[in-house]
Amino acid sequence: MKKRTFLKTSSAIVIGSFLAPFASCIPMKEKVIRKNWAGNLKYSTDRLHLPKTVEEVQELVKNCDKLRVLGSRHCFNNIADSTENQISTKYFDQVVALDEDSNKVTVEAGMSYGQLGPYLHEKGYALHNLASLPHISIAGACATATHGSGVSNGNLPTAVSAMEFINAAGDVVTLSREKDGEKFAGAVVGLGALGVVTKLTLDIQPTFNMRQDVYQYLPLEELENNFDKIVSSGYSVSLFTDWKTDKVNQVWIKRKIEDDAAFEAKQEFFGARLATRNVHPILELSAENCTEQMGVSGPWYDRLPHFRMDFTPSSGKELQTEYFVPRKYAMDAFNALTDLNKQLAPLLMISEVRTIKEDDLWMSPCYKEPSVVFHFTWEQDWDALKKLLPIIEKELEPFEIRPHWGKMFTVSPARLETLYKKLPNFLELITEYDPNGKFRNEYIQKNIFSS
Repeated sequence: MKKRTFLKTSSAIVIGSFLAPFASCIPMKEKVIRKNWAGNLKYSTDRLHLPKTVEEVQELVKNCDKLRVLGSRHCFNNIADSTENQISTKYFDQVVALDEDSNKVTVEAGMSYGQLGPYLHEKGYALHNLASLPHISIAGACATATHGSGVSNGNLPTAVSAMEFINAAGDVVTLSREKDGEKFAGAVVGLGALGVVTKLTLDIQPTFNMRQDVYQYLPLEELENNFDKIVSSGYSVSLFTDWKTDKVNQVWIKRKIEDDAAFEAKQEFFGARLATRNVHPILELSAENCTEQMGVSGPWYDRLPHFRMDFTPSSGKELQTEYFVPRKYAMDAFNALTDLNKQLAPLLMISEVRTIKEDDLWMSPCYKEPSVVFHFTWEQDWDALKKLLPIIEKELEPFEIRPHWGKMFTVSPARLETLYKKLPNFLELITEYDPNGKFRNEYIQKNIFSS
């Protein structure tokens, strides 16, 4: 049963299992086939560089005509691909500084959220949000506007208050929210087009514990009538559905313990029933690799994600698509997708619906719009999916959908141009830091410059 692969692929990422030794811009003697973590994409070059210092990054950038940065390999499209050179910040995985006076932490770009979370918690701090997988690199997540959930929670890059990167000339560039205003807002979700990010400074807050409760079989009528109440019922809320029935399969509600010290989960939630055991988003799969549910208290870094950091299978097969819709269109978009249920069914493994707060980051799908995100995990059949995605995108087009930059989509560059009002400014920013296109690849040329 192919759905069983979702347990593996949605639970972890192995970083660098195909990584080659550090080298200059001379090809390696033996061809090394490297793939993204899901295995659907083979990278187009065997030249992968693994610098260990900023100076080595600078030297590489100066000596290579073309290169792209490779993060934790969790992107499903070719955003990180290159036909000439890739550079990995795998060894940039340390905390640089913890500033307790200003509530900020500075980390190297290759560090994962799963590494940073326990460190911060031990020091008495937390991040405001996390994605469903803790294994992704911080820089990669921020560069692609990866998000997490919560009506009052911005996506992951909204925590960035300063950044350091190496531009096309090999120079160290530092930008901050405080000093660089709009230019900083344009650079944070940079899509790897401005340079090689080496450090990020993140806003932090006092640590907190959370509980997670799951409800099953929420009637669609209740969702229609009470959408805002349902998605606002916790610090972070996720709806899982397969679009097959008149019910949402599961509602995952993550609450701060300190806000609900005497809280006891009710047996019923808008017609849904409280789960009596830990569950996986696909009910027939084991929940052993999911973060603890049943109201059991735990630190924020072990409840905000859906899956545990300590489960790391080597690979898995799936494709992912994700569309952001302004929250004002939430139920219109939901109902439109429900009407497509028969077309979705042959490829769909599971869908997740989440909310994200608006932000001011130029290339964020949540720019100036509180958003709802429709996520799809598909069987790994790109030939079939590339026929289905235009149907979905056409159905959702009236609702101003913006695709996740790191996942599968067929939205045209011309359409993207109409959706991102700051795209002309972003093009100017790219030209400032990379005038000759050193960091441009097929993906950037098509989706950003073709528009």
